[in-house]
Amino acid sequence: MADNCNFNTRLKPAQFKRLLTEVRSCRICEAHLPNPPRPVLRASPTASLLIVGQAPGRRVHESGIPWNDPSGDLLREWLRLERDDFYDERRIAIIPVGFCYPGTGDSGDLPPRPECAPHWHPRLRALLPAIRLTLLVGSYAQGYYLGARRKKTLAETVRARSEYLPEFFPLPHPSPRNRRWMKNNAWFEREVLPQLRKRVKACLRPESPALSSEQVKSAA
Repeated sequence: MADNCNFNTRLKPAQFKRLLTEVRSCRICEAHLPNPPRPVLRASPTASLLIVGQAPGRRVHESGIPWNDPSGDLLREWLRLERDDFYDERRIAIIPVGFCYPGTGDSGDLPPRPECAPHWHPRLRALLPAIRLTLLVGSYAQGYYLGARRKKTLAETVRARSEYLPEFFPLPHPSPRNRRWMKNNAWFEREVLPQLRKRVKACLRPESPALSSEQVKSAA
């Protein structure tokens, strides 16, 4: 994947706005959804952190606000981010694998619709040139972005996070349904969360302005 740290200052905000309007009007999987499509995402070309989850749940579908549920509360706790900071789209882009609520099955929400990410993510990522770090929250996000690089289990993928850094940081999904996973993998809170918070803090820190050629010469 291309280097995401080089910010293209020539990018026109209107171009990105048009794409978001197109995404929010998407109907490609309408026939498979339990409700009328309501794509949920937040992003800006200036964002330096990208959070990729799975798909909106029922509560998120109703509010139109990503991670506006108990899973989001825990994710913000993991990241040590206040709600206002988390939803500052100038700094943080939130783009799930599936943009619409897929409905509920026997054991929870259904998987994200498979049409969504291949159709929209490459176009969105192409217009997010300032991203320094992408959090892959849950197995669906890891499956799409890591592909064959993903390990056999989610726990193994998270343990092997150094193999995917500095571009990607894999995480379990912070759903209340995953409490048993958290209990069985106590190393996550002990080892992963401190590293995660450090990475996120550095990612959101404003970059120092580049030195001009005259400043470089004078410093030599």
